[in-house]
Amino acid sequence: TVGEALRRAAAEAGEDGTVPAPAADAVHRAIEAAGAAEAAARRAADGAAQALAAAAPGLRTAARDAAATAARAIREEAALMRAWGVAAGELERMPFGRRALLAERLRTGRLAEWAELIGRFRQMARGERARKVENATGELVGVTLGDDLSRVIPSELAHLGVPELRAVFAVRYAAGELMLFDSRGEQSTGRGAVIACVDTSHSMYEAGPGGITREAWSKACALALLDQARHSGRDFVGILFSAADRLQVFRFPAGEIAGIDRVLDFAETFLGGGTSYQTPLSAAGDLLAEEFDDTARGRGDIVMITDDDCGVTEAWMRRWRETKQRLGFRVFGVVVGAPRVGEAGSALEALCDNLRSVEDFTDVHAASDLFRVI
Repeated sequence: TVGEALRRAAAEAGEDGTVPAPAADAVHRAIEAAGAAEAAARRAADGAAQALAAAAPGLRTAARDAAATAARAIREEAALMRAWGVAAGELERMPFGRRALLAERLRTGRLAEWAELIGRFRQMARGERARKVENATGELVGVTLGDDLSRVIPSELAHLGVPELRAVFAVRYAAGELMLFDSRGEQSTGRGAVIACVDTSHSMYEAGPGGITREAWSKACALALLDQARHSGRDFVGILFSAADRLQVFRFPAGEIAGIDRVLDFAETFLGGGTSYQTPLSAAGDLLAEEFDDTARGRGDIVMITDDDCGVTEAWMRRWRETKQRLGFRVFGVVVGAPRVGEAGSALEALCDNLRSVEDFTDVHAASDLFRVI
């Protein structure tokens, strides 16, 4: 403004350099306004410096608190991802937006508060896999029939030394009728799919010791079985069931990546209603039969997790036993929070080769032996 006033004054000056009074007054007023503005700016700068000095300690505290909160959130997110089986390498490759959405879903899902239980289950399963001795011979208890060449008795092997009997040996081997040493002891014998049939009837929503629900314990066990199957190169199928008309099947083939979204869908689905054994077990038998027909893999494992007992018809039981004998699968039963279920004479006791009961839902080791034999 002062510069503009000076230019106008110069333009109005006479030949002798005299500036008209109005133009000279305008220059003086502009100079006075500039001085006042400079003084006001200096006062504002001094005030800002004082305010900054007063606020600095609070700003440093807020910054430290924000950094600590962010670090805590990162640790909690990492622990949550580990509990749900999301590997660190997978997280590093995941876009930030996708990672944020996944973390939000994990924090707000049905089983979010049981992430620690799920993580402990998976850790226990890893420990049991490390302890497991594959193909342990155990204690010899007799002779049986099969096709395991590592256990063929010497008299059978002697047939290979006689050219005329080698064809007989081959035929008996193909039919699984070689005489083998039979042993007793823990050994992993499953080859086919691992199928977890998880009861999601209304009663599974009830909480037990520690506030953990029957559903949470069952789903945590099923997710650990998913890890077990993938570690062994076996297919995994999760069957959620309740009433006869309520069933949902989640398939996780061994040769495909088990996407975390699919895993979460399986873990968070709850059907409600009553309980029927025939529907989920029939579905499991059909899946194992399909696998056997397609790949000739038998000897699958079915794990039935429930808190209720219900009857099955005699006709269905006959068909079930025929299917079980043909495919050679095993059935493990886990009763959660219902001590009278599975008692002698019950349908569950008749269906299962191996049955156990879980009362303390904070104890992940109640089913630890499953992960040594499956």
